[in-house]
Amino acid sequence: MISRITPVLGRLAGWIVAIAVVAGLQLVAPQAHAERIKDLGAFEGLRSNQLVGYGVVVGLAGTGDDSLDYATQGIKGVISRFGLTLPPGINPALKNAAAVMVTAELPAFAKPGQRLDVTVSALGKAKSLRGGTLVLTPLRGADGEIYGMAQGNLAVGGLGVSGADGSQLSVNVPSAGRIPSGASVERAVETGFDTSPALTFNLADADLTTALRVADAINLAFGDQRAKALDGVSIAVAAPQGAESRIMMMGLIENIEVRPADPPARVIVNARSGTVVINGSVRISPAAVSHGKLTVSVNEAPRVVQPAPFSRGETAVEQSSAISAAEERNPMFLFKGGASLADIVKAVNAVGASPSDLVEILGALKQAGAMKAELEVI
Repeated sequence: MISRITPVLGRLAGWIVAIAVVAGLQLVAPQAHAERIKDLGAFEGLRSNQLVGYGVVVGLAGTGDDSLDYATQGIKGVISRFGLTLPPGINPALKNAAAVMVTAELPAFAKPGQRLDVTVSALGKAKSLRGGTLVLTPLRGADGEIYGMAQGNLAVGGLGVSGADGSQLSVNVPSAGRIPSGASVERAVETGFDTSPALTFNLADADLTTALRVADAINLAFGDQRAKALDGVSIAVAAPQGAESRIMMMGLIENIEVRPADPPARVIVNARSGTVVINGSVRISPAAVSHGKLTVSVNEAPRVVQPAPFSRGETAVEQSSAISAAEERNPMFLFKGGASLADIVKAVNAVGASPSDLVEILGALKQAGAMKAELEVI
């Protein structure tokens, strides 16, 4: 009996030590910059799956698809489920029904019987789905298998009204709505996390330094070398057998705090809105900048010239143009070596540069080799 209890106590002691180390790391790590591992990425295989289905919404107040072919076929399919068959050549009027696409997201570990929120969107000419009811609709995954069944009354936030003269008023989008908890899970998705030889944690943003820091933090927390960075995204973690032990380990790993690497120096320019974003990694080498504007204006003041009395001249229009040029005298400002983001903002504000001027300044600094950063225009 004692020989059976000893391994269990040893395993329990190991987990207690790991929990204590994780708690110690959270207390020692710099809270201002550290982030939990669960906020940096996710374990491979533990992801949501998209579901989609084709269905029919009934009970509309004359805002349906009318006689659209695939809506008619959908109604015939619904009727046939109850053993009814319409005579050949007869198509039902569908002003009170609409063909729709139903979408939902199946989270990881979802079990049969759990409820999902679904989004219902009109597929054809339906003007509004307000007041409609979705008829029982199967939801399929990418493999074609049925993973859920949806049905229920729609909650539509939009409103559409039309008058007899053709005038229309729409608020938001009345041709789409949601059904909270409108679908039930019929089949679970196998994740395979409890049978795979090792677990793989994938970072949301690829970075070699961050991957190494995550692996080091996991090894430090558990006191061994179970984690190994495979590349800039994936960290392989040796895991014990059994779902219970793996879930406990994964929960501990997700709450370890790691200080991610600083992002690459980058300047983002939105050409449509004029927005310029500079991250804190941008540094400027010694450089002097002077930015001015040359304004040229042309004023046209045509005048009418009348001929002398009793002369044979004709009235004519005489052109009169006035051209002027003015150049703003902006002072030159100096960037010292290693200028930070605050220095850049202060210098740009001092000369009163607009966002478009700032883009020109940053582009010139990059061309001169004084700014080692990626300039991205979106």
